[in-house]
Amino acid sequence: MELRTPIVAVLGHVDHGKTTILDKIRRTRVAQKEVGGITQHIGATEIPVNVIRRICKDFKSVKITIPGLLFIDTPGHHAFTNLRKRGGALADLAVLVVDINEGFKPQTEEAISILRTFRTPFVVAANKIDKIPGWRSIPDSPFSKSYSQQDDYAKRNLDNKIYELIGDLYKHGFNADRFDRIRDFTRTIAVIPTSAVTGEGIPELLMVLVGLAQKYLERSLRLHVEGKAKGTILEVKEEKGLGVTCDAILHDGTLRVGDTIAIAGIDDVIVTKVRAILKPRPAKEMRMESRLRV
Repeated sequence: MELRTPIVAVLGHVDHGKTTILDKIRRTRVAQKEVGGITQHIGATEIPVNVIRRICKDFKSVKITIPGLLFIDTPGHHAFTNLRKRGGALADLAVLVVDINEGFKPQTEEAISILRTFRTPFVVAANKIDKIPGWRSIPDSPFSKSYSQQDDYAKRNLDNKIYELIGDLYKHGFNADRFDRIRDFTRTIAVIPTSAVTGEGIPELLMVLVGLAQKYLERSLRLHVEGKAKGTILEVKEEKGLGVTCDAILHDGTLRVGDTIAIAGIDDVIVTKVRAILKPRPAKEMRMESRLRV
């Protein structure tokens, strides 16, 4: 049976690098276009399998059977709690982004609570390793390669920061370890050192997500192409030249122009017809160019 693309929510404290990590993967600059550098809306980006293979070229032995990954970028500011909850509820997997130099912050704690509430499997991207004292970056390299070429001083600084993160996760009831030291990913949260600026660790981040999806989520990813569409509305808004639009993610069935859809509103169920479907191009951000016109 055909597998659908796993949905991956990206959560974390404001300015810890959520959107910048996705920018590195899709080679865009969405973060720089946000007001004050803060993500204002939930956005989604489909990363097709060929892009994953290109970024993860050092892991050619890994067989990828899923069609790609669909990332949901959730706002980090405290004013956007409801948007973050919506993203967490929708996700098959999640990436909790933590600035390795700052550790847990208020929105980190909140993200942990959301992930626990919805029982969403997650990994931790220990971001900004390029800011570790003594670290010499090797752009776009796997973490394992970059780490092996650091001197002992930089390695100790990084390891100490990783242990602090592991301690913070333990306080919240999670066993965690650096990803390359884990044998059972069902019992231990993977901590993946990354740099959104240099690209270090991004290959392992993608590979761990792919591996978790393929090994543990195959049943929930089975796609029924025929039948009524099922999905989640991320946002509803008025767009100049388009009218009322919905940012939506479909996770089963088929949706066509002219179909009648039902949306849960604040006071009642909204029944309307689809007038147009605009799908973003691969590796492009949904809030930039995708809309469902109703």
